[in-house]
Amino acid sequence: MIPRVMTVASTDSGGGAGVMADLKTFTAMKVFGTAVIVSLTAQNSVSVKSIYELPPDFINDQFDEILDDIGTDSAKTGMLYSSGIINDVASKFTQYGVKNIVVDPVMVSKTNVRLLKEDAIESMVNKLMKISYLITPNIPEAQVLSGIKIHGREDIKLAAKLINEKIGTNVLIKGGHYHSYYSDDLLYNGQEFFDFKSKRINTKNTHGTGDTLSSSIASYLAHGYNLNESIKLAKNYIEGAIKNSFSMGKGYGPLNHFWVIK
Repeated sequence: MIPRVMTVASTDSGGGAGVMADLKTFTAMKVFGTAVIVSLTAQNSVSVKSIYELPPDFINDQFDEILDDIGTDSAKTGMLYSSGIINDVASKFTQYGVKNIVVDPVMVSKTNVRLLKEDAIESMVNKLMKISYLITPNIPEAQVLSGIKIHGREDIKLAAKLINEKIGTNVLIKGGHYHSYYSDDLLYNGQEFFDFKSKRINTKNTHGTGDTLSSSIASYLAHGYNLNESIKLAKNYIEGAIKNSFSMGKGYGPLNHFWVIK
């Protein structure tokens, strides 16, 4: 049985992030990928020009068609944009009893464009994150979710603990925005902290890194690995994808999702 993984996210017309990055990751991870597309973006490596939300009925139809027939072993969410979309997504996950949900709380693009409306944060926290298995905020997102400023490693640990207490799920705070020689991620499961260390790679080709990490974690969970194993393997995959990345366009280049395929 080939593992099945669903992405619920938005497109990236530039090909580096969003559903496009998710499906490339699923292929590299040797899982069968399905997609519920919630909005369309017109963007490239430099900017996000416009965002178009798809109608709720069409989003719900995609869920029904996939889950009534194919099903899924895990799921990940990316850019969801509005509270209406988030509420519908959470409702469908609950209706179908979807497990192993990885939530990447995409709030702002790498080109500094808001990808989650301000009034949608409450729905993200109270509706979607509370039914998830893992959330993967970066440091700016962790500051919003925890309500504290992060200046160092102890702040990251405190933020993870505060988020866990608020939401009640596993929290992986990504260290990509932390200015140091390393790009370490921190997992808090409600009882213990776990460090996932990696050296920072000096490149601007990091478009879609968060999407790719959450997609690869969801893929390893679908393969039957536990959470810590899934994160460790996903970190190794991301490191290779960044090391083998390439420039495409004038701005932030994409990862090489297929570096593992010989």
